[in-house]
Amino acid sequence: MASLRLLVADDHDVVRKGVRALLEEQPGWEVVAEASNGREVVEKAKLLRPDVTILDLIMPELNGLEAAREILKSVPTKILILTVYDSDPLIQQTLEAGAQGYVLKSDAGRDLVSAVDALRRNKTFFTPKVAQMVLEGYLGRPSKTNEDDSNKVGLRLTARQRQILQLLAEGKSSKEVAASLNISVKTAETHRANIMRRLDYHSVSELVRYAIRHHVIEA
Repeated sequence: MASLRLLVADDHDVVRKGVRALLEEQPGWEVVAEASNGREVVEKAKLLRPDVTILDLIMPELNGLEAAREILKSVPTKILILTVYDSDPLIQQTLEAGAQGYVLKSDAGRDLVSAVDALRRNKTFFTPKVAQMVLEGYLGRPSKTNEDDSNKVGLRLTARQRQILQLLAEGKSSKEVAASLNISVKTAETHRANIMRRLDYHSVSELVRYAIRHHVIEA
C-alpha cells in the first residue's frame, strides 16, 4: 500500500492513541502528528501538510468544523470527520466546509480504515447511517433535525464570531479571547457585543446554552 501521512485531532488522549494504532497497522501509513484542540491541529496541518486530517467535531478553542475551514484555506489535505454526533445540520455544515468523509466513533473499528483509504483515492466516505441522511438531504426529504433553520449553528454569525462564541462559551474572558486570537481587547469586546445583538442574547449563560445546544462545546 502506498505511503500516507495522517494527522489526528481529538481532545481525548485515549481516542487519539486508539485511532493512531488502528491507522498505523496499515503498511505505509504514518500518523505524523496528533493534536488535542482545534488551534493546534490548524497549526500542525499548515506545518506538516498531511495527506489526510482526521478531526473530532467538538474540541477546545476551535471546534472541528471551524478547524476544517481554516485548514482548507491553505492546505490541500483531505478532511475526515470522526465524531459521536450525527445530526443533519452538523453533517450538512461539515460537507459545506469541505470535509470528504464522516464516520461515527461507534463505527470506527469497522469503517475508519476504509474511510481513510477512500479519501486517499479521492473518493468520499460516510458511515452507513450518515450516508442515508446525506441521501435523504439530497432528495429533499426533511427530517426532524433540519426542519428548523435555527438548529444550524452560526447561521447569523461570521467565522470570526463563531470562533469567539466558542471561546466565550468555554469561559474565556475578553482579555483571554484577545490573547488567543491575537486581537485587541477592545476588538474582542466589540465582537462579543455584536454576537449578543445578532443572537438577541443578554448574558454569557445564554451563549453557553446556545453553544451546547449546537454542539460547539460539550456540556
